[in-house]
Amino acid sequence: MKKDIFKWSDTKLYLIIIGLMVVIIAIYEPKLGFIGALLLAYLVYYDFRKTSEKKRELTKYIEDLSNEFDSATKHAIFNMPFPLVIIDKNGAITWYNTPFLEMMVEEDLLNERIYELIPNFKLAELLEAGDDTPINIKYGDNYYKVYSNTIDTKKVSNRNKIILLYWVDNTEYVKLEAKYKGENTVIGLIYVDNYDEVKGSTPDINKPLVLAEIDKRIASYFTRYGGLVRKYENDKYLVIMNYFALESIKSKKFDILDQMKELNIGNTIPITLSMGVCATENNIIESYDNAKGAIDIALGRGGDQAVLKSGPSFEYFGGKSKALEKRNKVKSRVIAYALRQLIDQAENVFVMGHKNPDMDSFGSGIGILRAIDNRNKEGYLVLNGENPSIKNIYDKLRKEQPDLLEKIITTEEALEIINKDSLLIVVDNHKPSFTEAPELLDIADKAVVIDHHRRGTEFVKDPVLTYLEPYASSASELVTEVLSYMSEDLNLTKFEAEALLAGITVDTKNFSYQTGVRTFEAASILKRVGADTTTVRQLFRDNFNTFISKAEVIQSTRLILDRIAIGKLDKEMEDSVLIAAQAADELLDINGVEASFVLTRVNDRIHISGRSLGDISVQLILERLGGGGHLTSAGTQISGMSMEEAEEMLIDKIEEFLEEGEKK
Repeated sequence: MKKDIFKWSDTKLYLIIIGLMVVIIAIYEPKLGFIGALLLAYLVYYDFRKTSEKKRELTKYIEDLSNEFDSATKHAIFNMPFPLVIIDKNGAITWYNTPFLEMMVEEDLLNERIYELIPNFKLAELLEAGDDTPINIKYGDNYYKVYSNTIDTKKVSNRNKIILLYWVDNTEYVKLEAKYKGENTVIGLIYVDNYDEVKGSTPDINKPLVLAEIDKRIASYFTRYGGLVRKYENDKYLVIMNYFALESIKSKKFDILDQMKELNIGNTIPITLSMGVCATENNIIESYDNAKGAIDIALGRGGDQAVLKSGPSFEYFGGKSKALEKRNKVKSRVIAYALRQLIDQAENVFVMGHKNPDMDSFGSGIGILRAIDNRNKEGYLVLNGENPSIKNIYDKLRKEQPDLLEKIITTEEALEIINKDSLLIVVDNHKPSFTEAPELLDIADKAVVIDHHRRGTEFVKDPVLTYLEPYASSASELVTEVLSYMSEDLNLTKFEAEALLAGITVDTKNFSYQTGVRTFEAASILKRVGADTTTVRQLFRDNFNTFISKAEVIQSTRLILDRIAIGKLDKEMEDSVLIAAQAADELLDINGVEASFVLTRVNDRIHISGRSLGDISVQLILERLGGGGHLTSAGTQISGMSMEEAEEMLIDKIEEFLEEGEKK
């Protein structure tokens, strides 16, 4: 066609030149000019006729080609070897081929909505994905990749868009992928949480039988699923299995945890396991490292549970029993010695608890300041102002030990002093985002964690020393133990001892919950150095307005499932979180109530405080809402919804948790 255009352009040029020559001749020889004009007219006519003929030939050629193409297209569509269907923009079927009819169960398909025939077909998702991106659909026993092609047409006035759907059978690939994934190697680590306690408390005559039965049950359980078990320490096992086996074990919620607790052949205490499993890496070494990380989380959460690393997140199974108190104090002594060495080596030391600190966070921080001072080091407690939870003890600090105020600094002040050679000690918390000043963790090279909460997925990165004991009542209990081993003379002032005792008191609810022998031992240490229990009790007195607000919560409370109380404080106050926590504690005094939850407003969020007597894990319930804590005490905050919506979501998670327990 390009050549024709150039030929036509050359002809035009020649005709123009001839025309000019005719005009020149006509000037000098009119007769010859007339003859030349006739000749030029003929040439113009001839050119016009030839050009028209060529255009007609080209048009006919294009029409013939188009008809042949349409015929080929129709033939290809009607004889597609895979299912093909045409729908309109509303999803109604307007045409389909034989393979599509054979694929479907129904026979009368015209004008039916495709998403009604195939329930998991999402028309909006298909249109959003675009023509170049297929969507995956399962229909019957087969899997399909569905490709779309949207065509605009104006042939029908009330329909200007049709969508062609090509269904490519992907079943074999999906099965192959599932087989490949199912045969992936899964690494698991199993620790017997209370091996020493079980061994020490079991009568000698039964001891070999109990220990042998532990080995037998663990080995037989995983062998049943085709797994390999190797014991590499008295209380530690390595498990290798494939993903198919893991899926079967997951479907039974790692029921070996319950089977081990039911073991009773002479042992006086239940046997609990912790498991860390990784199912994400193709590299065996990386899988093993991730399994170690998972079991660290399981142990940090109190044991008696399995933690599965699947993808970027973790899944938790079990963890519904109370962490058993460790009677052996060797770890406390080792931690105390290591902490003393770290303090001595540091240029200066910073201590911080969690945001909105309570008595335990503040008290344990004060205790660590004493440990730093005993080593003649420069120490600071990072605190961005007081709140209602610590107002009473902060007022007491101003009166009794005002010199300590110089060591309490804000985040801004800490940022001016801290450097990479500083030591940062985090107390009563292990989540960086919940600390009083998360940015400090990015500056100091060395960090220490002292906490009693069950470990969550988020954790301080690479701490040089971790003292995480979920069995402990409080961080103040752990700090008191560490202080007693760091030096013979604690040098605690009366105020410091009472701050630590207040921390223990608030988390044990006046020595009623999560209280073990070591809790009382820590309290006795503080009592010996001058702590006054009457003075400590006075730190928890409420003002009149707080008392009235708690009464409002109790008045609004309703019982669900006859054993769970849910109350609301539907107003935002300075101390609303404190009131919610205290009200949740008091609701447990109602006969028949096993767990309580109180919702309140905080900074445009809904805060939920959960408390339990121990049979229901409020931690596992509130973890489903993004929170955490202990078996008997936990909390969370939810944004972007009303109080009523948050309450309904909470009830759903409670029912979900209890249903899972019943299924087990």
